[in-house]
Amino acid sequence: MRRYRNRIDRELAEVPLLRGLSSRQLALVDRLSTPVELPAGEYLAQQGLPGAEFFILLDGRVEVVQDRKLVATRGPGAPLGEIALLGGRRRTATLIAQTPVRARVASRPEFTGLVAEIPELGERLQATMEERLAS
Repeated sequence: MRRYRNRIDRELAEVPLLRGLSSRQLALVDRLSTPVELPAGEYLAQQGLPGAEFFILLDGRVEVVQDRKLVATRGPGAPLGEIALLGGRRRTATLIAQTPVRARVASRPEFTGLVAEIPELGERLQATMEERLAS
């Protein structure tokens, strides 16, 4: 179990969003998120629907589509789904796995726990949300 924990800690510590977090904080991210693997073509979220999950992309590429137009492609390390959860709104974009994807996913309650327990994570995600909404 210890070896598994160290591998997870190292992998999460390499994610730009999580860089600089303590081992305790990374363990909380590990505990409050679930690893998922999705095939190319899988929808992670659909524009206009309520947001229920937050994703941290570990491997693969995801297309961000708004009003049926490709507006961005996100790769490893990208947070996805924060706008609906932080902003209390419906999904602003559809997210489609362009390639096979490996990610960590947190439900709304898990996400709420993460930002409550790790304030700097909430601040980083707030800045990401504001940047994305401005573009």
